[in-house]
Amino acid sequence: MTGYILRRLLQAVPVLVITTTIVFLLLRLIPGDPALVLAGADATPAQVQAIRVDLGLDRSLPEQYGIYIKHLAQGDLGRSYISRRSVGSLIKRTAPATMQLALVAFLLSLALGVPFGIAAGLRPNSPWDLLLSGFTALMQGVPNFLLGIIYLLVFALTLGWLPPGGRVDPLSNPLDGLKYLILPAITLGLPAAAVQARFVKTALAEVMTQDYVRTARSKGLKSSTVVLRHAMRNALLPLVTIAGIQFGRLLGGTVIVEQIFGWPGMGRQAVDAINRRDYLLFQAIVLLLVLGAVVVNLLTDLSYGVLDPRISRR
Repeated sequence: MTGYILRRLLQAVPVLVITTTIVFLLLRLIPGDPALVLAGADATPAQVQAIRVDLGLDRSLPEQYGIYIKHLAQGDLGRSYISRRSVGSLIKRTAPATMQLALVAFLLSLALGVPFGIAAGLRPNSPWDLLLSGFTALMQGVPNFLLGIIYLLVFALTLGWLPPGGRVDPLSNPLDGLKYLILPAITLGLPAAAVQARFVKTALAEVMTQDYVRTARSKGLKSSTVVLRHAMRNALLPLVTIAGIQFGRLLGGTVIVEQIFGWPGMGRQAVDAINRRDYLLFQAIVLLLVLGAVVVNLLTDLSYGVLDPRISRR
């Protein structure tokens, strides 16, 4: 098992290098100059050039990339071009908010998607099944940003039940923290729940026709025992796969949702970094999101062996 984990981590290195290289090059193709942003509109060309030299932007792209990779290999994410503060310290301030939002949205998607999928899978063509089909079509047909705007208009601005945006630390004030979290969490979580419910329904409906399930029923076992102990164990394998993919998408989806609800996380920070041409900050955020996706995929693979002992990792 240890050897498998090490191999997977080594396989992730080329992914991170390729991602870093692509993001590095694409950022330099975007019109705009960090030195101009930092110097201001009234700065003279000499002042702008002096800032470019100070930031190292006067060097060639290969030189800039080489310096960046050298620092990255030492665990140094660099300093923000705009604030001149450590990129690591800036991300530490926003990462907890993004992780909180993504994790709550993920748990919400499981809490709704799994039971809904089970109910529809056990009763094909029932009202539950028809309701799931409509729910899935709605959630997958409407973009996240539009859902967020609708929730904002209805529940915050019209009904006034929930705050329209911002964040409160749940450790300092759990109740207010929950109020600010509900709208962005359901904006991210409901579409993911629809996908998971559909996969659970399909997998469970297929498993329930297998011989071992019919054998368990013929032995006089309770329906709940047949479903929970026999059918669901195999039906969960596709769910684990899609859940791992969904969590990675939820991390990336926070970019839009955080903008809509003013959620102070890495997604909103990434948009600000792009607008201000803060290259190193944006590169670090993308790198961490990709690294998070790699770790989630690794945990997903390892969970297969727990659900099905026949699957070995050597």
